[in-house]
Amino acid sequence: MTAVATLAVLLALVAPSAAQRRRFFYGWDETVKNVPYDGRFTFLRVRYKPTPGGYWAGGMPSWVHGFPLAEQNLMRIMTEISLLNAHVDDINVVTLDDPQLFQYPIAYLIEVGWWAPTLQEAAALRAYLRKGGFLIVDDFKPEGWRGLPGGGWEPFAAAMRRVLPDARFFDMDLDDRIFHSFFEIPAKLLADFPQAYNYGRPVFRGIYEDNDPQKRLMVIINYNTDVSQFWEWSGRGLRPFDETNDAYKLAVNYLVYGLTH
Repeated sequence: MTAVATLAVLLALVAPSAAQRRRFFYGWDETVKNVPYDGRFTFLRVRYKPTPGGYWAGGMPSWVHGFPLAEQNLMRIMTEISLLNAHVDDINVVTLDDPQLFQYPIAYLIEVGWWAPTLQEAAALRAYLRKGGFLIVDDFKPEGWRGLPGGGWEPFAAAMRRVLPDARFFDMDLDDRIFHSFFEIPAKLLADFPQAYNYGRPVFRGIYEDNDPQKRLMVIINYNTDVSQFWEWSGRGLRPFDETNDAYKLAVNYLVYGLTH
């Protein structure tokens, strides 16, 4: 069975186990503790205090959107198609100024239209990226989402200028190594990635070491789209398998790149 066919089969098997953890679907349960570091890969979501307007996700802070189903579904895919031997159900959460951040090679940051890091958080993320950490940024909402303040590109750009004052944002194309790190991503997918509920053209942007696209990619940015929405919805029949598979292919490439660069 090909890897692509395997994805389609696995997606249909995700829903039953995910339903058992529905109480965490739209919120953060303070009683849930991070799994202790044991050397195995653990997916890490960044926790932050949202700016005004960032509590639209069922009344919960914007950073919890889709937690933890999206990551758990993705880790099932990674476990089946690779030898990563990752933690599947245990999705850890830390703030950027938590020293534990440096135990994780990859960090995931979501809904950045309401993210405004403190000076301490910005300094920690700067050190993390320069020491080899890889950041995945996902799920942009349009400016003024649901009539609330925040959203759009500018809040994120301002936040990243606090982290990396000299950073440039590069619109990425198919030549970038991340799109060939596991699956061969076709040009059509980058040009016309399916939208879950956003509108307009998705744009994939990157921040590179020393602002040099020939060097290591430090940050991958899924702008004006929500790739993880497809992971979260997989197995529910809300989107076609082909579209969901495309979102998983991108994610697998992101993880493989982050673990090998």
